[in-house]
Amino acid sequence: MPRTKNVPQTRKRRKKWLKQAKGYWGGKHRLYKTARIAVMKAWISAYRERRRKKRTYRALWITRINAALRARGMKYSQFIHILKKNNIDLDRKTLASIAYEYPEQFDKLIEICQAEDQKGKKKNAGKTE
Repeated sequence: MPRTKNVPQTRKRRKKWLKQAKGYWGGKHRLYKTARIAVMKAWISAYRERRRKKRTYRALWITRINAALRARGMKYSQFIHILKKNNIDLDRKTLASIAYEYPEQFDKLIEICQAEDQKGKKKNAGKTE
């Protein structure tokens, strides 16, 4: 009797890879081996880019906050330092959206931070004398 190699299962497994490669150019969507390699490479790239996207958005939020602060005469690093010192827990995404969508409220937040900064400078000036 001839030896069988479980063809239905093999075909099912190969079709699964080819289905994932749908839309790829050339033999990458037709040939099993090249399709499998292309899909694996695509998965690696997708995984990496999902991580990179988070970094990109954080940089965008920081840029927006910094631009809004510079227009009002304050530095980003000073602003974040004062927020942390006063236990104001707003993440950068929220701060960027406030700065972009609600500039009046962001101005009030800056005023609070500048007042706290002035208090800190007066305390430090008193210590040096």
